[in-house]
Amino acid sequence: MKVKRVSEELGVRYVLEGSVQRSGDRIRINAQLIDALTGNHLWAERYDRDLKDIFALQDEITRKVLTGVRVKLAGGDVSSAEKFAQKYYRGKQGLDCYLKLMDAAKYHYRRSIEDNNVARRLTEEAISMCPENPVGYARLCAVYLTDYQLGNTKSPRETLEKAEELAKKALAIDDSIPVAHIMLSFVYNNKREYDSGIAEAERAVSLNPSGAGPYGVYADALLLACRPKEAIPMYQKAIRLNPNAPGHIFANLGTALRNAGRFEEAVPAYKKALQRAPDSIAAHISLGTAYSLMGREKEARAEAEEVLRINPKFSLDYFAKHSAPYEDQSEIDKIVNAMRKAGLK
Repeated sequence: MKVKRVSEELGVRYVLEGSVQRSGDRIRINAQLIDALTGNHLWAERYDRDLKDIFALQDEITRKVLTGVRVKLAGGDVSSAEKFAQKYYRGKQGLDCYLKLMDAAKYHYRRSIEDNNVARRLTEEAISMCPENPVGYARLCAVYLTDYQLGNTKSPRETLEKAEELAKKALAIDDSIPVAHIMLSFVYNNKREYDSGIAEAERAVSLNPSGAGPYGVYADALLLACRPKEAIPMYQKAIRLNPNAPGHIFANLGTALRNAGRFEEAVPAYKKALQRAPDSIAAHISLGTAYSLMGREKEARAEAEEVLRINPKFSLDYFAKHSAPYEDQSEIDKIVNAMRKAGLK
């Protein structure tokens, strides 16, 4: 079957195809990832193995293919990712843990309370399966940070402390994983310890200079330190490395553009973010703020209505205290005044 036909029937852009050959007790598996729109081969690998335990072999190849494809699409070093996967995702249990964490990340990136609750459950299940894997603790840190930002907590202070504890636990297991430094950077940013947030982001970039995620978090740290002009090229580099970046990267690029006074460029970035995460409260607030500052009051009110649709209990005061930790208070005031004008309280 032709790749383009598969793409059209399944509604996907990328197609993985391959073949299996066997000779005696040896097996050869070829796999390649194709961009169905262009026909270009994005990634290819060949695996030659002894056919001793077919089930263990199946798990190994599955993990290798998933790791290679995911890292290639997300921007990163495939060989480094495979070494990490070999260390922490071995065997069937490791593969199951890997898949569960990937599923959890999918829900987390949607940035809604309901989806974040699902992400928490899946991440906790992954940790119970593989307690020695540092990624589980880093991912659970991300869940707690989202709870903190969305107000899905009875004690914001304790939630932020728990997030910091989880990031540091991941680093205690393995200081070389970029995602744990990324999470600790987010923690420091929310604690308004901006120099520490930038330092952790720089550490993540040094560990994975070809990955999109570290550049995104570096840009976040610069943005919250009120250095939007420096943040913009970092976001743009993250998106070049990973055109399939999650919605919050596009939303934050929009905010950097907005804060730099480039309103017309900010709006399409926010719209891309909402295509990826339609129920992202942060993206609706950011777009609504941009519309309000541009004098497009009707559109700003429509974004405020979307916020209340997603969370009828939304509090602008809580958002100002916990979800917009800018170093310069005037940036926070600008958002609050704009969204209050649009109808939020």
